[in-house]
Formats: sequence, structure tokens, C-alpha cells
Amino acid sequence: MAKVAFIGLGNMGGPMAANLVKAGHQVTVFDLVTAAMDAVVAQGASKAATALEALAGAYTVITMLPAGKHVAGLYLGDEGLVAKAADGTLFIDCSTIDAETARRVGEAAAARGLEMIDAPVSGGVKAAQAGTLAFMCGGSAEGFARGKLVLQGMGKNIFHAGDHGAGQIAKICNNMLLAVHMVGTAEALQLGANNGLDPKVLSEIMLNSSGKNWSLENYNPYPNVMPTAPASNDYQPGFMVQLMLKDLGLAMENSLATQSSVPMGALARSLYASFSTKGNAQRDFSSILEMFQS
Repeated sequence: MAKVAFIGLGNMGGPMAANLVKAGHQVTVFDLVTAAMDAVVAQGASKAATALEALAGAYTVITMLPAGKHVAGLYLGDEGLVAKAADGTLFIDCSTIDAETARRVGEAAAARGLEMIDAPVSGGVKAAQAGTLAFMCGGSAEGFARGKLVLQGMGKNIFHAGDHGAGQIAKICNNMLLAVHMVGTAEALQLGANNGLDPKVLSEIMLNSSGKNWSLENYNPYPNVMPTAPASNDYQPGFMVQLMLKDLGLAMENSLATQSSVPMGALARSLYASFSTKGNAQRDFSSILEMFQS
């Protein structure tokens, strides 16, 4: 069992930290929102007054932050985690950010002789709560081996994608595909409904035919087809439209930098951007189905 500092306790980070406590780790948490810390402390974690205070005595540091600028700001500089960490510290950044920032921070850690892996997650809030997340990791083989021992307390599928930044590339590729097949699933179901088909029956047909995909099988976007899906709970997230739009933006930025052709991803981003501006930013991303109902 490890002494772990966990910084960033949002909708994903909070349950992830709680699962580490349940796994038997000694966890110290920090977040700018006191209530977020208190919720994890109530489950057995300790609370720190600052991120650097959480760092003290911890040889594994996990961060879950909104964007690359927050990750760079926390890790880099004379007062950053990299500069202040004890020798032997392992950093695990579970934020979804641009690959270039992940590489820059990973290289800064390596220059100090420290291991760091970028380990963005897939699965959403329910998987974070259940401890069944997928982790896509970038970093050295040694860093991954060390990190996997801790990540197993929060997820069931843990992959080593390559060197620093590779986890972020895997994440944006995965979520770009997720957006594409969610949009395709939504428009297909609505087309069937417009022709008088029962969406539940059509879903069953497609699940047993060549149209089968993850969105259809696990996250059906049509209301009252799948009781556990956000669509059957007024599209409560889940995974918010604004977060999908963020990930698609990262994919588009990378496609420009690498001169990659991503026409389906670009169309999905355009659709989600239009949908978001109509008051849907904080609804579940499967609510894109409503775009095809007008």
C-alpha cells in the first residue's frame, strides 16, 4: 500500500480518490473546493491545506485537473511539484490535456530523475465511482509498472501506450471515435423513430447486426431504451457536452500539428459546438440525439 497525494477532486477525481482509500492506500487530498475534500475525508482520507502540503511524505502523486495550463502551472516552476517533490516520487497525471504539455512536464520530471506518467481515463463518472476506469498511459516502462500498482485501485483496464504524451494521444483518438459513433447512433435511431420504428426494437436489431457499437450497447442515446443510460434520466451527465467538445478540440489541434485528415472528427466537433451553444453544454453528450429531432 502506498502513501498517495491526490490533487483535484472534481466529478471524476473525488470518487477516484475515494476508491484508493477503499483499496487500503493512505491518501492525502487537496482541492480548491473545501466541500470536495470533505467528501473524501469522510471516507477516510486526510486533508491538506495546499497542494505542496499534500505532497509531503507522499511518494505517489496523482493529479486530475481541467486543462493543460493548470497541469503546467502546478508541476512546473520553482514552486511546482516537480521542484519540491522528494527523490523517488512518482507523478501520475490523469487529466485530459494536450500531448505537448504532457511531454513537457514529463521531461521536466525526468530531468530531476523522477518518474511521471500521463494517464488520462475513459469510462465517465459511473466508472470512476465503480473503480472500473480505463487508463491510457504514457511514460517509461518503469514508471508505468510503478503506476499500475496504484491505478489498479481505480480501474480495470490499464494500458501502456508509449512514451510521455502517448496516453493523451490515445485518449483523444478514443474520444474522437466515441463522438463519431454517438452521433451516428443518434441519427440512426431518430431516423428509425421518424419512420414509426420502436427505438428499443431498432436498438436490439442493430445490436445483433453490423451497426453494433459501444454507444448503442452501453450508452443508448434514445430516452427509455436503456434505464441506466443518461438518456433515460433527462440526460443528466455522465460525460458533459462541454467535456466532449474539449476533447474534440484537442483532437483537432493535434490533427493540424500532425497534418492528419480527420473529416469525421471535424464534423462531430462542429455538431457538438453548435449543440453546446443552445444551452446544452452541461448535459450529457448523448443528448446530441435531440439535434436530429427538430
